[in-house]
Amino acid sequence: MQKMRVYKIAQELGITSKELIEKLEDLDIKVANHMSTLTDEEAELILELFSDKKDDKEAEKVDQVETAELDLVEEIDVQDEPNEDSIIIGDTIAVGELANLLEVKATDVITKLIKLGIMANINQEIKFETAEKIAVDYDILLEREPEEEEEIDFIVEGDKDEDLEHRPPIVTVMGHVDHGKTSLLDAIRDTRVTDKEAGGITQHIGASEVTVSGKKIVFLDTPGHEAFTEMRSRGAKVTDIAILVVAADDGIMPQTVEAINHAKAAKVPIIVAINKIDKPGANIDRVRQELSEHEILVEEWGGDVIDVPVSALKGENIDTLLEMVLLVAEVEELKANPNRAAVGTVIESNLDKGRGPVATVIVTNGTLKVGDPIVAGASFGKVRAMINDKGKRIKKAGPSTPVEILGLNEVPNAGDQFVVPSSDKAAKALGEKRKEKIRDEQLKASSKISLEDLFDKMQQGEFKELNIIVKADVQGSVQAVRQSIEKLSNEEVSVRVIHGGVGAITESDIMLASASNAIVIGFNVRPSTGAKTIAEREQVDMRTYRIIYEAIEDIEKAMKGMLDPEFVEQELGKAEVRLTFKVPGAGMVAGSYVIEGKILRNAKVRLVRDGIVVYEGSIDSLRRFKDDVKEVATGYECGIGLTNYNDVKEGDIIEAYMMKEIERK
Repeated sequence: MQKMRVYKIAQELGITSKELIEKLEDLDIKVANHMSTLTDEEAELILELFSDKKDDKEAEKVDQVETAELDLVEEIDVQDEPNEDSIIIGDTIAVGELANLLEVKATDVITKLIKLGIMANINQEIKFETAEKIAVDYDILLEREPEEEEEIDFIVEGDKDEDLEHRPPIVTVMGHVDHGKTSLLDAIRDTRVTDKEAGGITQHIGASEVTVSGKKIVFLDTPGHEAFTEMRSRGAKVTDIAILVVAADDGIMPQTVEAINHAKAAKVPIIVAINKIDKPGANIDRVRQELSEHEILVEEWGGDVIDVPVSALKGENIDTLLEMVLLVAEVEELKANPNRAAVGTVIESNLDKGRGPVATVIVTNGTLKVGDPIVAGASFGKVRAMINDKGKRIKKAGPSTPVEILGLNEVPNAGDQFVVPSSDKAAKALGEKRKEKIRDEQLKASSKISLEDLFDKMQQGEFKELNIIVKADVQGSVQAVRQSIEKLSNEEVSVRVIHGGVGAITESDIMLASASNAIVIGFNVRPSTGAKTIAEREQVDMRTYRIIYEAIEDIEKAMKGMLDPEFVEQELGKAEVRLTFKVPGAGMVAGSYVIEGKILRNAKVRLVRDGIVVYEGSIDSLRRFKDDVKEVATGYECGIGLTNYNDVKEGDIIEAYMMKEIERK
């Protein structure tokens, strides 16, 4: 009996795959997705019923629109009004100003502040919560001034169904270095980007449009997954579909695993492009096998992920890949309203000496026109010129169109969302307000999750899912930790490992943790200097362990509210091993150069080799020339002997630290 794919039947009927799946569910015909198959009898049944139900569907749509419009009107009519008897103030207020509002002496207010343990003068500002406590004593109700809504929100709401039109999909190409990402794009758009780049490596984020069968597709080429994730961490869902490029002769590599986890975290559909099938060592089935180990099951193996074997070099199966992109886009039903003010996302930006701040943006809804006032993040201005991906000047850009814009007052950040306010004045006000908001956010404590505040957030019902990133010295440890941690899930919190890998904790791990509000756990590995800096900036909770059970216990205790971090590691300094030599009676001595902080004689130390911890213990001897010393500062050489350890090699890093007792907050 012949079987037909759902999407093929949908094409014959002239409807979307999603509509067909809905009809099949009504008929109690179970299908997983658009790649599922139907028998001839089932297909005939659908053909018979479709024409009868089409008119009913249209009538239903009209009713839905009318109901939605009525709900919107009702929502608009209901407005929260402030209490007439209350005094409205901002987040902070000066002591003198509060006294005037309460119609009392400033000294009385200062006296009450002292009783609350706050020392303040007449000009000093106090928080709303403090002012509220004082006002209660005078039987006066204070209310916080409501925050003004931004003129246009990035999240587009209120567009009617009849105003929405299909928009082109935005596709991000991801994968391991040198697996042919840019070469694949070259084959698609017939340009030679790789030849122009230094060393054949992509140096910046590029965006380009291609037309397939009269339909547009927008491609983003990223230099790394950090860029992809950073944009997502800023709240920008730029990508509709991710193409995962895997070399047929190489298979799954560390960056491929990263790409898979980044795409899964972003919750975007994945299409696998198995590249380099023309190479002698190509093995497509091996790639599919390795993909299945990372929960990517392709349709050939009974899964729902589309995979297309291609050769970017010879241009094989490129058309098939593009058809699959359009198919997935159809299922996703990507729509936008072109007849409204534009909103979108900055994908790259730079300062050009001749042109000033330049930003490459993608319009996600509405239409951007030359002359429009614009706010991108905290930057604002007027669109003076727009250049498309072909280098031509254009006057307007609709949904899913990448353009380069000129006219901003400063360079925005990648991932910043842009909006088009009603006037230049509104743009300036909104830009300045956003800048102020950014400053305030930087001053405030981080909202990132940590094990210390996990239980409190659980109690308050704020936290339902704990994301964890695991890095270890060997793959076996990663698997063991993943299994142990995921077993900790309970009714209150779901514990999920979103990424696991071998090697040192990298910048990419921290950016993924920041975007996913995850905790980073390392076993016998250390973070790179860059990762440590980013973790501090992004306030990501990063923990390293030597024993698996300690990590499991910490997470368990955190979930039960019993975590007691009595001691915290205080880093003292780092020294690089430049030379090793044997000393009679003392064993192996590491001739070292202190590159950071200082090395103390009584400190605990760990020996790190290529990001992996190979020894943890104490210093047996610390010498400058022939003298025993208590400490050695940055920029000085010294000889370090480790207790009961002689396998020291040139290039190793000796990290000195102390355990400091702290009070639980």
